[in-house]
Amino acid sequence: MTIGYSDRINHALAYATKHHDQQVRRGTRSPYLTRHANVAVILARYGGDEDTVVAGILHDVVGDGVRGGMSRESLIGRVGEKFGGDALDLALAVSERRADEDGVELSADERREDLLERLAEAPERARWVVAADTLHEAGTLLAELRRTEFPESVWGRGPRDQGLEWLRKVYDRLTVVGFAAPIMAELRALVEELDRHWRAMVHAPAGGKQS
Repeated sequence: MTIGYSDRINHALAYATKHHDQQVRRGTRSPYLTRHANVAVILARYGGDEDTVVAGILHDVVGDGVRGGMSRESLIGRVGEKFGGDALDLALAVSERRADEDGVELSADERREDLLERLAEAPERARWVVAADTLHEAGTLLAELRRTEFPESVWGRGPRDQGLEWLRKVYDRLTVVGFAAPIMAELRALVEELDRHWRAMVHAPAGGKQS
């Protein structure tokens, strides 16, 4: 049962807000800092425990640290000591790595594929973090499509592997590794609706509007 927004969760929200303060969503002026709060709401709505909610709030903070070259020891000092080792471990389990076990640097595409592969060994609660984050991203993208008359402007903000294709890959991978939590039904519905929007745009007459 959800414990509510404790002092630790509120502290994590404030910490993530400060970290993301100057960041915006790709191709928009929308502040990125709303993402971690929405992920927390999703996890709390599904009954996530405190460590899982905190990990959901901080996983992008941790991911930015990893991509920036921070060691696990540094992250323990900066995040783990403030918010707990369990929450840090959950966030690390679903953060992209800069290098593999042999220290070989990974390209952007390799980092994303590596993350998908690691979901097979990730703890169940870490998979919840990925599912909630993906659900939020899918819901945000769908909301943007619903309120625009020019869907190509939404789809065209970045490579498709960072949009619908990536959302599909995450959903499919979570399914393959046996993650069958209730959130997956909601995620599947959003991905399917996004796919309908994509197909409608692709097949729309030139110069026409999406119905």
